[in-house]
Amino acid sequence: MGNIIDKIRSEIKKVVVGQDKMIDGLLIGLACDGHILLEGVPGLAKTTTVNALSKALGLAFKRVQFTPDLLPSDILGAEIYDPKNNVFKIKQGPVFTNLLLADEINRAPAKVQSALLEVMQERQVTIGEESFKIDLPFLVMATQNPVEQEGAYNLPEAQLDRFMMKLVVGYNTPDEELEIARRVANDALGSIEEVATKEDIFTIREEVKSIHIDEEVEKYIIDLIFATRDPGKYGLDSIEKWIMYGASPRASIDLYKASRAQAYLRGKDFVSPVDIAYVAKEVLRHRIIMSYEAEAEEISSDVVIEKVLETVAIP
Repeated sequence: MGNIIDKIRSEIKKVVVGQDKMIDGLLIGLACDGHILLEGVPGLAKTTTVNALSKALGLAFKRVQFTPDLLPSDILGAEIYDPKNNVFKIKQGPVFTNLLLADEINRAPAKVQSALLEVMQERQVTIGEESFKIDLPFLVMATQNPVEQEGAYNLPEAQLDRFMMKLVVGYNTPDEELEIARRVANDALGSIEEVATKEDIFTIREEVKSIHIDEEVEKYIIDLIFATRDPGKYGLDSIEKWIMYGASPRASIDLYKASRAQAYLRGKDFVSPVDIAYVAKEVLRHRIIMSYEAEAEEISSDVVIEKVLETVAIP
């Protein structure tokens, strides 16, 4: 099945230059049925990448631009009165899709975010009295602006925890940027072909579940998580003051799943500590709640994760 992953990747590469970590992250989300949060300034091909992924897989794709005046019904749908027949009809919102791109999710108010939360968790939507199941696969790919930007809010911790991974997207290298400018200016972006189906996605998910993970390696995953909750016990006294809350139990589940998917993407049939280290920041960075001291010293959760990876014994 590995060649399907390669095909999907090469289709995305027709329109996206560089950004390998972002593409890997989206593929891991797809393989693990997990939602992905992308953070970066505008113009880094976040939307383009998600759109390309949906085309390569032949999935239904919808995009919602989050704004401060957005209402839950704008996402979920609403009951609409039909005066001619004197009945209420259900108008389904954009969440009824396979890939939902929630653009600039941290510009919308809390009640919209919590409406999206139910869909992400339950894969169903309640409109009026009725509940509707959403077609699978269903993935939310949300983009957010760095919080320092004007008009952006922090997402609540409970919502952040629902995202399997948070990918931080940076600028391309100068060479890549030149390549992008040439391609776009000369209309040289390839058109994306459908190279996989929904069935292929479900097959990939089953294959990922069969990737072997040794008991020692399983324990290593749990040690990494616990080191964020009780750093002193792992000889990490120096980072204790920076952490208000460590990673949640959902982090253990997602690190387990993501490291298997990462091994699968690399064409291996077992998980090694290298796979875990490759995805650790993405799975954990949004789940460690930093203290005020850390903020004052401008210490990010990535620094904490690096220290944990350096210190916890590798099996």
